[in-house]
Amino acid sequence: EGEKQVMIFGMDESDHSFYALEWTLDRLFAPYAPNYPFKLIIVHAKPFPSHVIGLAGPGAGAAEVIPHIEADLKKTAARVVERAKEICRSKSVTHVSVEIIEGDARNVLCEAVEKHHASMLVVGSHGYGAIKRAVLGSVSDYCAHHAHCSVMIVKKPKHKH
Repeated sequence: EGEKQVMIFGMDESDHSFYALEWTLDRLFAPYAPNYPFKLIIVHAKPFPSHVIGLAGPGAGAAEVIPHIEADLKKTAARVVERAKEICRSKSVTHVSVEIIEGDARNVLCEAVEKHHASMLVVGSHGYGAIKRAVLGSVSDYCAHHAHCSVMIVKKPKHKH
């Protein structure tokens, strides 16, 4: 059997991300079990504490705050990864690698694509409007333009109440 193509899945703690993971597993993995078309690598970008403090604004005593933020980011990363693994198990997709990489998600995901020679990058869409995207810098927009592979952006449908 030849080398499988690699799919990188960019994971964060948002519901959009978990929805996108389930959507991807249901459509691109489960129907092909056990001969999955891709080797799945889930990548969670853990922000630098300094970046988080930057958002908190000046005047926060950085030195005292950093260890707390660091611990918090570690907890979040562990929780995200655990839940992602659980979702994979629930869909019986077992051969999944998980990486937690510190840095800006945009760079982390594009670098992961390079490192693993991935042929597909999947990210969830937060469905932000244009202004919020411009301000926050949309990860999916950035990756769509900069990743050296196909990029799939999974959108969560708006629920009609």
